[in-house]
Amino acid sequence: MTNSVRFGIVGSGMMGREHIRNLLLFPQAEIVALSDPTPASLASAAAEATGQTPRLFDSPQAMLAAGGLDAVIVASPNYTHRQVLEPLFEAGVNILCEKPLCTTLEDARWAAARAASHKAVFWTGMEYRFMPPAAAFIDQVKAGRVGRLVMLSIREHRFPFLEKVGDWNRFSRNTGGTMVEKCCHFFDLMRLIVGAEPVRVYCSGAMDVNHLDERYGDETPDILDNSYTVVDFAGGQRAMLDLNMFADGARNQEELAAVGDLARLEALIPDSDLVYSPRVGYRQPKQVETTHVAVDQAALDAGSHHGATYYQLDAFLRAVAGQGPVMVTAEDGLRAVAMGAAAELSAREKRVVEMAEFGL
Repeated sequence: MTNSVRFGIVGSGMMGREHIRNLLLFPQAEIVALSDPTPASLASAAAEATGQTPRLFDSPQAMLAAGGLDAVIVASPNYTHRQVLEPLFEAGVNILCEKPLCTTLEDARWAAARAASHKAVFWTGMEYRFMPPAAAFIDQVKAGRVGRLVMLSIREHRFPFLEKVGDWNRFSRNTGGTMVEKCCHFFDLMRLIVGAEPVRVYCSGAMDVNHLDERYGDETPDILDNSYTVVDFAGGQRAMLDLNMFADGARNQEELAAVGDLARLEALIPDSDLVYSPRVGYRQPKQVETTHVAVDQAALDAGSHHGATYYQLDAFLRAVAGQGPVMVTAEDGLRAVAMGAAAELSAREKRVVEMAEFGL
């Protein structure tokens, strides 16, 4: 890939700046424009773009009107995605839209429909697929190392939601709810690993620890900080997500485990280890194998997603150059939002939600 790709970035908060640091690792990537309505955020992002001289804009419309863009990364607040995507689709540029695709099922359906007729690349930003240990785990499960997959479990025990400009991420109306905002990553992984569509979702969750003493005007936050979610898939497989957002001290933030009729396989992040445990029979000696998955140090240093942003951008650039496929489609983004919306509804109404209720 020798031709340069001129990037604009909409949203210059934490994730926008992570994209900037990672784009600087690609010689063919030029950061030519940044858009954000908050001057302080724009200034911080421009300072990250070492060696680049991006033009600064207060809206995506102004950025597009100036021209000279090949690709745009959408890293603006979740609830703005549809209004940001509308002019980008009209402009015909290559698009990488951060997760979640949109905050409502209606808007996600709209985005998927527009992306289906978009002649340039449209890519939904699902970084977790691209963490090297997760990617190796996915490859091995799909190659049959555990045999016939029966159960998949994903655990994320982590820190609370960080502070954002205007505190937008404290309210489900802006995020789609924790199960959409945070957990669309994991629902995407479930679909990818299982290779089937979800049939029903049950989620038990609450806001038990975080944000309880926070007040914004006369409002209090309404976002879940812990949950268990069980998903039944069309092929008979079951998957579970264990989310806790007040477990900052956990050794591993993400743990994935696939159990088939032949073996169990785990991925531990950030330890970056795969643990393979074949069936051995009752009281027989264990034959556990642990393999370390190396991650490029520059990729680790450039972001907070265990190198995933770098590896995803590499794949995105290949797709833009016509040298690789779009690995995460708008349809994938829609399905992940739908699963998150089903989990939010299930937690609120304390019932099983059939995906058929959403027409999926």
